[in-house]
Amino acid sequence: MLKLLSVEKNFGGRAVLNEISLEVAAGEYVAIIGDSGIGKSTLLNVIAGLEPIESGKIWFGEKEISRMDDDALALLRRDNFGFVFQAFHVLPHLTVEENVALPLLLRGASNREKPRAMLAAVGLGGREASLPRELSGGELQRVAIARALVGEPALVLADEPTGNLDPGNGAQVLALIRRLVKETGSAAILATHSAQAAAGCDRVYRLTGEGLSLVS
Repeated sequence: MLKLLSVEKNFGGRAVLNEISLEVAAGEYVAIIGDSGIGKSTLLNVIAGLEPIESGKIWFGEKEISRMDDDALALLRRDNFGFVFQAFHVLPHLTVEENVALPLLLRGASNREKPRAMLAAVGLGGREASLPRELSGGELQRVAIARALVGEPALVLADEPTGNLDPGNGAQVLALIRRLVKETGSAAILATHSAQAAAGCDRVYRLTGEGLSLVS
């Protein structure tokens, strides 16, 4: 499903990603661990085509992401990717349910059952009409996770999805991502500094300044 070959990314002349090669198949749940600031978020961004690379190649299926223009990349992300960002990126003027429904609306679908079911799955049943300002940071993170998963994307990119959650809700969210991957045949990449969060993944890689290496 996803393949990176010798990908390099620089910032200000400094190599952030160095000769990164990775393959993720449908149905796999893969973790990228590493220290804060090492480039985990950058790696997810280049996979999604949100940031250009200096060299190397990235494929999603038969499509070479690293050669696609902005319009093609936007369509690819809309139809195939689900994102969980550290900063939530929920829209403050929309209700919780409306935020979660956004990926479906962008695809031209209108379905109230899916957003509500996903909110219930992340422990926010009954909060559909709430506005983001009425939620805690942990609850906002769960809204972001529900939004990422509601469209059953082919690839989930999760950037520290449990960083704002207590252990119980964190475990629930990680189990939900894993269940989605296994039931739908999608794939997920979890970027985290937590070895405990990564423990439930099929494979774990460590990102360093030297590159990406398999841990387990």
